[in-house]
This record gives sequence, structure tokens and C-alpha cells, in this order.
Amino acid sequence: MAGAGARARVPFVGLTGGIAAGKSEALSALERLGAATLSTDAVVGELLTTDEARDELVERLGSEVAPDGAVDRDAVASVVFDRPDELAWLEGYLWPRVGERVAEWREEVASRDPAPRAAVVEVPLLFESGMERVFDHTIAVIAGDELRTERIGGREHSGVASREQRQLTQTEKAERADFVVRNDGTLEELEDALSEILERIEA
Repeated sequence: MAGAGARARVPFVGLTGGIAAGKSEALSALERLGAATLSTDAVVGELLTTDEARDELVERLGSEVAPDGAVDRDAVASVVFDRPDELAWLEGYLWPRVGERVAEWREEVASRDPAPRAAVVEVPLLFESGMERVFDHTIAVIAGDELRTERIGGREHSGVASREQRQLTQTEKAERADFVVRNDGTLEELEDALSEILERIEA
């Protein structure tokens, strides 16, 4: 046990996976297992609600991305995902701000008492963006292609195909990750697998 005044360092973990593999489900399971969690997709959503972001996006991409005075993420996706220059601009605008938010969150998590088992950040493009370097460990969530196709088919969300094209395959993500968990069974099986990973990280 650490001596008085000493705090064990909270492991910093990046969570990723293929589209419709169940990253958000895994993130929720990790929270139930005692980890602190953050979704970069949720952070982006928060950023896009600000007046500053709305004004920047409208100026660059046009008024159609904020038809009712608020940014419409589907409208943004339809504009940028087939236009690499605009996508690069959007990522250049958002990602430094997301990085600042993640850094602030990590600092806050480190001060919690009791400390969480890990600080886990869901980053869909973890390896594609090179962000894996900032984490102590990485986890890739994978699922069978047939199940993922079913999940994607049930989504009313534009740009899914374009997002798939921009990502590494599930096999590539799994090869790069420190830990791999399959998410095509029951929720209990998912939690058991993630619990085992947390135990290995804590060891």
C-alpha cells in the first residue's frame, strides 16, 4: 500500500474499435467496473453547441450546417466527409480543443479520492490520428462483420460509409491495440472481458 501522501498513478487508457463494434457500450461497462470514462464524441458534441463553434462552422461551411441556429452534426457530415480539405479544416479546428478538454479531465480524474481504476477515453480514430502515443494502454473493441452490418443498417446517420473508408480495419486496430475485446456476445460477457483487462492493467 502506498505511504501517506503518495497516490498511485491512474492508468490512462484509450478505447477504440470499428464502427458499430460497440465502443460506447464498452465505455459504459468500464464505468460500471470502476473506471472514469470520457467520450471524445461527446466532447465534440459539447463543443458544437457553443456560439463560437457555430459561427466558425457557418463562416467556413455555409449556413446549411446550422439551419435552425444550432449546428446540425448530420448536416456537417454531409458537407465535409466527401471534401477532404473541409474535413481537414474541421479536424484542425476541433481536435486541439478536444485535446485540451481531455487534458483537463485527466487532471481532474487524477485528483479524485478514491481514485478510479483507470481513466478511459473513447477515441474512434485513435490510431488513425496518432493519439495512441498519449495513453498508457489501448483497447480495441471488435465484433463480427455480420453483426456490425446489422447495427449500421439500423442507424439513421449520414456519412457512415465515408467514416468506414477513413478508418483502419478492425484487424488493423486489433493488431495495434494492447488489448482486444470482442463485443458480439452478451453484456455480461463483455463486462467479464473488460474486467479481466482492468485487472491486467492494474497488476
